[in-house]
Amino acid sequence: MSNLLTLQSSKYGVTERKKQELDELSQKVLNAESLVEQLEAIVNSLTDKSNKLKTDLATAETNKNKALSNKDLVDEVVENLLTLKNNSELTFNETVLAESKIKKVSKEISHLIDKLIFSAEIINKLGNLVIRTKATNPLISDELVTMVTTASSDANNAVALTLVALQSVFAAQATTKESEAAVALEMLQAIKLYEFVIGDDTVDNIQSDVPLSPATSIRGLLYTAYVISENMYNQALAASNDTIKQLNNTKRELSKAQINLSSLQAGYAAANAAALAS
Repeated sequence: MSNLLTLQSSKYGVTERKKQELDELSQKVLNAESLVEQLEAIVNSLTDKSNKLKTDLATAETNKNKALSNKDLVDEVVENLLTLKNNSELTFNETVLAESKIKKVSKEISHLIDKLIFSAEIINKLGNLVIRTKATNPLISDELVTMVTTASSDANNAVALTLVALQSVFAAQATTKESEAAVALEMLQAIKLYEFVIGDDTVDNIQSDVPLSPATSIRGLLYTAYVISENMYNQALAASNDTIKQLNNTKRELSKAQINLSSLQAGYAAANAAALAS
């Protein structure tokens, strides 16, 4: 009887110990299942977040590329405007120089006409004197009369031709003045347009670490837009990379947790089967 009680007591102790072990294994399985569920939820959340950040990154990259294209375009426009401004200033200076030279030529021609008129008057007087003298003095040759008459005619023709030349110079001077006014207007417009595009903003002051530069010109605003879009892209890229890193780490933890859960479930099933068999 004592041996029977001892056997029953021993059997009861073994059963309680196995039950305790099964309870402990069951709790570990539950804990492992809870951890797997938590990690799966985190993976799903990070996956959604990563997908959204990838979309945001693609948008940020598109915006940055557009801003860069605009920045390059305004640089090209500035170069063209600078060339136009320089050419306008050069043309204006050349026009002013040409007008100055034309004024000088007109003065020289005026002086020449004065001298020609004086010479023509002298020659005409000499010719009249020779002709009158010829009428009273047959010794004066006909050749001298012819030479004096020809000289008088040539002098008058020279005066007439010089007057025509002076008139042409005046016409050229008037045209040059009109051209100078037009070129001056073009030059002023080119300068104003160039200054409007570049403004007083200093491009070197637009730094990548400044979120918003106080730019007011077209070039300054486009440069600022590029800096902002570049910063936004870098921030989106950093956020996306960080989320991907977190997601990969969590996936690795989830994989380990799933392996651990499978191992615990297998161990629990084996222990439970052994307990039932005994």
